[in-house]
Amino acid sequence: MGQKTSPIGFRTGITLGWQSTWFASKNNYGNFLVEDQRIREYVDRKFNRRMPKGAVAKTEIIRTRNEVKVTLRSARPGIVIGPRGGEVDKLREELEELTGRKIAVNVIEIKEPDLDATLVAEAIAEQLSKRASFRRTMKQFCESAMNAGAKGVKIICSGRLAGSEMARKETQKLGSIPLHTLDANVDYAVATSKTTYGAIGVKAWIYKGKFGEEIEQLPHRRRRPPTRRTSPRRAAGTATKAASATDRQSATKTNVAAPPKEADTKQQSTTKQSSTETESDQKKGD
Repeated sequence: MGQKTSPIGFRTGITLGWQSTWFASKNNYGNFLVEDQRIREYVDRKFNRRMPKGAVAKTEIIRTRNEVKVTLRSARPGIVIGPRGGEVDKLREELEELTGRKIAVNVIEIKEPDLDATLVAEAIAEQLSKRASFRRTMKQFCESAMNAGAKGVKIICSGRLAGSEMARKETQKLGSIPLHTLDANVDYAVATSKTTYGAIGVKAWIYKGKFGEEIEQLPHRRRRPPTRRTSPRRAAGTATKAASATDRQSATKTNVAAPPKEADTKQQSTTKQSSTETESDQKKGD
């Protein structure tokens, strides 16, 4: 009771295929296994630990008698391929030097990164290393996965969360995750966030539905800024305040415009007085 197992290894060979496809004799099996691990570590170090990140979620290896076929599943194929395929050629040459075999590299795009457990776990670990709030980050990625079409998400973070003295485990879960149903397509990944106060482990489970079912991609909803709801009394008060403000503005305008009119009347009276004085002087002269 209570024994856990990896959902990937639990389904491998039944509903999931192998990540390494080859056959070797007893003498070469160990060498091939170590070689596969070296290839995966090199690809992860090159595209997931350096900037700009290529977001390589999975590295599949197929061996034939003459060459080794390496397939990279990436959310950013443009960065992995590079301009005019320069990065792919460079990677192929480096892997050939590393293994001493002929290698062919293929890149496949991941259309929905929010449904890939590896990318989700790595993104959460990166946010935690930047001192982001773990609860907000976990909730945000759970909601984005559900909006992308997932039927269930579970994320667990364990360690010295928020720099606390005692380590603990926090869980965020949405939807359902049938771990013991072999027909269920459950993606699982583990990532480590290296912080200044210790390492924090991140585990992610994403349930995409049963094998063979296509995920219905839901349209992304744009978030609108929150609007404040006002009561009718408050709305009436604001309307009266606005009306009084407009009345004040109009009154000030009339007060400002009034003095020039008085000055004009004074000028007109002075001009009339001067004209009458000139007429009286002319009559006295005559």
